[in-house]
Amino acid sequence: MNKGALYMIPTTIGDVKDNPNQQIAPSNLIITTGLRHFIVENIKTTRRFLRQLDPEFDIDNSYFSILNKHTNSNEIQNFLQPCRDGQNIGLISEAGCPGIADPGATIVSIAHKENIRVIPLIGPSSIFMALMASGLSGQNFCFHGYLPIDKSLRIKKIKQLSSSCMNGSSQIFMETPFRNDSLLTDLLKNLNENIMLCIASNISSNGEFIKTLSIKSWKQNIPKLNKKPSIFILGND
Repeated sequence: MNKGALYMIPTTIGDVKDNPNQQIAPSNLIITTGLRHFIVENIKTTRRFLRQLDPEFDIDNSYFSILNKHTNSNEIQNFLQPCRDGQNIGLISEAGCPGIADPGATIVSIAHKENIRVIPLIGPSSIFMALMASGLSGQNFCFHGYLPIDKSLRIKKIKQLSSSCMNGSSQIFMETPFRNDSLLTDLLKNLNENIMLCIASNISSNGEFIKTLSIKSWKQNIPKLNKKPSIFILGND
C-alpha cells in the first residue's frame, strides 16, 4: 500500500480571514477541501477556516488531531496513522504557514523519518512578509521567535542580536502583543543608534504598519504597539 502525503496548509492572516480567496491559492482550496484528516493547533478555528473555503465542507465526517505546546509527545506518533494507511493528511497552523513559528515541525520530522511525502502549499507568512518589506538583508537572516521574558536575559539577547546584525545578518523576532511596548523600550535603550529596526504590525490588516528606521530616528517618534501583532527585524542600512 502506498503511503498518503502530509500537506502543509497555510491559513489566512490579518483582516482577510472572512475572505480567504485574497490569500489562499485556488489549488490549495481543491486540495484542502478534499481532505478528511487534519492535524491542527485549534479545532474551532480550523473548522471555521474549512467552512470559509467551502460552506458545504463535511465537518462531521472529518477527523482532527490537536498539535500544540500542550500535546503529549507520546500521542504525536499516532497522528500520522492515516498516512500509513494510504490517506492524505493536512497540517494546519493557527495562522499563516504551518511549521513556521509553531509546533508543526515535530510531526513533519516524523513524516520524513517514515518516508511520508511532505508537500508544502503556497500561502502567507507574516515573518517573511515583514522581511520582504523591511529593506533589510534577505540574503542572510535568522528568526529567533520570542525573546526571553526575564528582563536581564532579554537585554542580554538583544545585545547578542545587535552583534549579529552588525555582521550583515538580519535578526528577526516577535513578542506577545501586550508586551510589545516593553520590548520596544528595551530595544531603544540597549541598541546602538545607527542600527536599523523594522517594525511590522498588523500585517494584512486595515491598520497595517511597516516602517524601517534607525534606532536614533525611532527614539524621536516612538509608536504605540500594545496589542498589535508585530514582527521586529534588526539590521544594517
